[in-house]
Amino acid sequence: MQPLNLCAGNFLSDPQRRRIFASGKVLKSNFSRRYESEFALELAGSELEKIVARSLRQVPPAHAPVLAWPVVCGSAVAERTRALDFIDGVLRVAVSDAGWKKELQALAPRYLASVNRYTAEPVRKVEFIIMRPETAENTR
Repeated sequence: MQPLNLCAGNFLSDPQRRRIFASGKVLKSNFSRRYESEFALELAGSELEKIVARSLRQVPPAHAPVLAWPVVCGSAVAERTRALDFIDGVLRVAVSDAGWKKELQALAPRYLASVNRYTAEPVRKVEFIIMRPETAENTR
């Protein structure tokens, strides 16, 4: 088999790319090394997401959305918010001020879709509640 140039790699399906990389029959260029590295990170991220989803499906349904919140929103938002509880399909999240509440409400549909990828019981709504940080700490 002749080595492949990865410029054509963009036109291959994921299973085809995996077979090519696994075979080791790839011409190594700076572009292909970068692409191979990005592909490896993408695979690792995909596997990590599966592990997180499997773990969250093993906890009691009422706790899964609360535990999934930091994963779904990312570290920057997780530092400034706190998932309080999940009751009757509503995930309540504490925020520090009206500005954060407004910003996060605009992103709520994305968060809702992401949370539901990780939980067995569906989350119907993410509700943002303004609380002072010390008050949110006391709800733990």
